[in-house]
Amino acid sequence: MTAACPIGFDIGRLRRQVRATYARVARAPEGEFHFRRGLEYAVTELRYDRAELLALPAACTARFAGIGNPLRVGPIAPGETVLDHACGAGMDLLLAARRAGPAGRAIGVDMTPDMCDCATSAAREAGLAGIVDVRHGFFEELPVEDESVDCVISNGVLNLAPDKLRVLGEIRRVLRPGGRLYLADVMLERELAPEVRADPDLWAACVGGALTETGLIELAARAGLARGRIVERFDCFRMTRIELKFARALRIYGASFCAVKDVRPA
Repeated sequence: MTAACPIGFDIGRLRRQVRATYARVARAPEGEFHFRRGLEYAVTELRYDRAELLALPAACTARFAGIGNPLRVGPIAPGETVLDHACGAGMDLLLAARRAGPAGRAIGVDMTPDMCDCATSAAREAGLAGIVDVRHGFFEELPVEDESVDCVISNGVLNLAPDKLRVLGEIRRVLRPGGRLYLADVMLERELAPEVRADPDLWAACVGGALTETGLIELAARAGLARGRIVERFDCFRMTRIELKFARALRIYGASFCAVKDVRPA
């Protein structure tokens, strides 16, 4: 899988579709979508701790739509600065903030204003507004200072990036030397044919832009994120339209990935 989208790909259309989808999740999380959502899904399929989630605002956990569990990849130490890369309604963001503690900081960035509002409200309700900072922005141009973050967490969004090398380069830019990336994303057992990958609708469905495990490791290395490895796998599309459509032809699943910022120039 290449870093950039196919020639002639309608990036604007993809961005509009993605923003509209997650705005609908923010407004009506109980609606019908191609992916699963909510607390019960997070616990049963993605191995989140039920007690931890029950301690968060229900409006936040109801809008969770990740495909893995980046917080199981590695620790977040008290006092660290964490960036939730495309934070959505803020479930992972608030969990990370609690791990960072009162001396730490948790920054959330999302391109959907409705989701930013949800995350900001959830942080306030959880008593974490003092250490949580939610910012509107895009993953190609993170509104975050250079080398200011100890750990970046990301859950189910890299597949939506037309230029993945640029996105991973932005992650590297904001990480301090030796900083960690804890990422969960959609994985494919093999690469898609170019004509399939060129379909923006399939990208918006989290399939067209997904990588293979080898592709993710290689691309992260090109971006200067070293020692990349797959940590855990998840059956995140079980009983969804995606599983029904692709089950016989292609295995699609979630996986957690870990890498660190290489101190050498990218």
